[in-house]
Amino acid sequence: MADPVLHIKDCYFFEVPRFLWRRNWKSLDEVPEFLRKAHPEASLADFNRDLSGKILIPQPFGELKNLYEPASGFCISKFMILEVVVALLLFFLLRKAVRQIRPDGPPRGKWANAVEALVLFIRDEVARNAIGKKDGDKFAPLLATLFVFILGCNLMGMLPWLGTPTGAWGTTFALAVVAIGTTVGAGVVKLGPLGFIANMVPKIPLPWFFLPLTLAIQVTVLAIELLGLVIRHTVLSVRLLANMVAGHLVILGLLGAVVGAAGASLGVFATAATVTVVGVALFSVLELFVAFLQAYIFTFLAALYISLAIHHH
Repeated sequence: MADPVLHIKDCYFFEVPRFLWRRNWKSLDEVPEFLRKAHPEASLADFNRDLSGKILIPQPFGELKNLYEPASGFCISKFMILEVVVALLLFFLLRKAVRQIRPDGPPRGKWANAVEALVLFIRDEVARNAIGKKDGDKFAPLLATLFVFILGCNLMGMLPWLGTPTGAWGTTFALAVVAIGTTVGAGVVKLGPLGFIANMVPKIPLPWFFLPLTLAIQVTVLAIELLGLVIRHTVLSVRLLANMVAGHLVILGLLGAVVGAAGASLGVFATAATVTVVGVALFSVLELFVAFLQAYIFTFLAALYISLAIHHH
């Protein structure tokens, strides 16, 4: 628990203020077995103190090694729950807006107008801009879904006691898998399996007697293009992960200044507290901007990669 990174990584509990969730186990038998195995030297008082404020997530399908690592089976983590919450919130909120948007008239209500503006932005400025009007409209629903889901996960980290699901590589990697699956699938459907591969190979207008050299160049370029396809989408996941983690680490570092100055004089503590409050407020505003920006960048780059796959070079 001394490692500050543990406060922003995925875990198997929700943390709230201690007075809201106090532990009062009467004996060590009441302490979950995995905690007793992970900390055999801890006493009952240690468990009650350290576990106060931590709401453990039930694990019906797996066993835990500790609060941050699974031991076996399928273990449900905090970020998994938050992702489901984001998906359900988006489903019900967008469903409400869809009911207010009619094809025979303008949308009714502020929420419906806001959703329509967002969808039109993704369609016109992302899908059509990157892929083209003809093909872009086909991928607009997927790109809009990616955008709002990533944005929802990013914004979860701005709420107290929750976390940022996109701060775990498993989440961003899964999103990148959706993107690369769509890219390859769209290219194969549009150009055919052989056409998709041939689209990565440059046409070299050399005489026939240079055929061995031509084939060597084309095979090399094909290998680079296939590797680049994987690398691009891997970087897509890492970029989103790094930006979301970096912002929280900066805020965590600023908050650590108050803890470090707790034992200093009143003047030093007051200075550290003032700088921390102002700095955290400013960085929180920046984090809010980054949450929108990274959702847009991921979606726009995914659209660009789809465009590269379905259009002849």
